[in-house]
Amino acid sequence: MQKVVFCLALVCLQALAASTEHQHGVELYQQKNYADAISVLTEVSKTEAPDSADFKESALLIGQSYFMMNQGPKAIPWLEKVGPLNEANFMLGYAYFLNHDPDHSEAAFARLFEVKPDSAAGHLVAGQMLLKREYEKEAQEEIDKALVMDPKIQQAHFMLGEIAIYAGRAEEGVAEMLKELAINPNYAMAWYRLGDAYSRQENWAAAIPQLQRSIWLNQNFSGPYILLGKCYLKQKNFFNAESMLRKAVSLDPGNYSGTYLLAQTLMAEEKKDEARVLLEKLKTMEHDR
Repeated sequence: MQKVVFCLALVCLQALAASTEHQHGVELYQQKNYADAISVLTEVSKTEAPDSADFKESALLIGQSYFMMNQGPKAIPWLEKVGPLNEANFMLGYAYFLNHDPDHSEAAFARLFEVKPDSAAGHLVAGQMLLKREYEKEAQEEIDKALVMDPKIQQAHFMLGEIAIYAGRAEEGVAEMLKELAINPNYAMAWYRLGDAYSRQENWAAAIPQLQRSIWLNQNFSGPYILLGKCYLKQKNFFNAESMLRKAVSLDPGNYSGTYLLAQTLMAEEKKDEARVLLEKLKTMEHDR
């Protein structure tokens, strides 16, 4: 009897020690001490049942730690143990990609957004996620696959247009935005980016109606107001420029470009006192950037 009691006590002590070490590993992760968190949690995971909540938390935090240390491929075997969690699929998508495994990467992103892998939607969301990390070449490959499967899928041409615009290929960006709008004319961001592409070509007259359309569809986004203000300023239409830029700054008071353009417009209108106030504000904003 005493032996049984002793064994039970020993098991309880071991479980308590494991629980304490598990919590220590969690705290190390929360302190962003990722290397030590990996060491502690890897050791304690050996004593945790594979289907237990503690084991899954250990696996997730080990995977997240590797991910935060830019060692995505090392995160894969741990994240695969976690199960269908959004956090795990988000990291697995990038980790597989960095491990030169595009099929599993696309499948993880598809699970994240609950679409079928190797479908037009699956390739499109993979392209979007890669684009967010500035993997433009690979993102374009995924988007192209989506368009082969579904030539009328929405936002594909928009993303290709954004890639072109940010790469300095404004003419190509215009062409892609026009293709997007032929499919999806109600998409405010496509009108905005079309206006952006024209403004980069300094074609102010062509940019203005596109930006107006963007605003008519979405009046709560400062971007098109700022670009419209810039277009009107370039045309020396100071009244309209001031109106658009005041609206932009009211929507986004901390926007540097909007504040700078409004100050320039007010100076052009000889409203120098208010312009100087904004210029002083810009110094503070510059310091905080």
